[in-house]
Amino acid sequence: MEIYSLNYQLGLYSPSMLLKMAFIAEGIGDKEQATLYLSKYYDLNPNPQTLTKIKNLTGQNNLYGYEVSDARRFVLFLVEFKEWIVGAMAAFLLISIFSIWWTSRKEEKSIHYWPTVLWMVLLFMTNNFLNAPRTALITNSPTFIVSKPTAGGAMVDQVEPGHRVKIKSSKDLWYEIEWKNKIAYIRKDNVTRL
Repeated sequence: MEIYSLNYQLGLYSPSMLLKMAFIAEGIGDKEQATLYLSKYYDLNPNPQTLTKIKNLTGQNNLYGYEVSDARRFVLFLVEFKEWIVGAMAAFLLISIFSIWWTSRKEEKSIHYWPTVLWMVLLFMTNNFLNAPRTALITNSPTFIVSKPTAGGAMVDQVEPGHRVKIKSSKDLWYEIEWKNKIAYIRKDNVTRL
């Protein structure tokens, strides 16, 4: 577990390693860490068995935040192969630039720059904005979800550990989150980032 933990902190992990870490953590009685590792595993490999195990660990039947759509799976796939996609797009951009240079040398016709500009924009967008959704696992009990980023905000919900939230932004001690299709706030010390 010590070796796995060091690799996990460095961001070097595989789905099988996360499963092993979850079962080790459950074996030593640390259900919170087991839930964290299984939740991270669920991001990489969403399946009903993992969700059932998380529900058993947390003792809750209705967990929020584990819904997986085809669009989310596609984004996760693109993020996983982001380096390859950016590399291929950079190669096509270089080919486009070279072809413009080559045709402008030989012919005196009008040159179309739009494919090169399109590749530049696509490469910029992919490299800078293709990221996995930021999520967090609720780890403290009880956790209050409020309407404003203050202790005096109206309570939206009170939840137990195991739920997942989508993080929109960060404000001081609070995360702005999406909770049941509404904007709400949760204290940073009540969640663990995935």
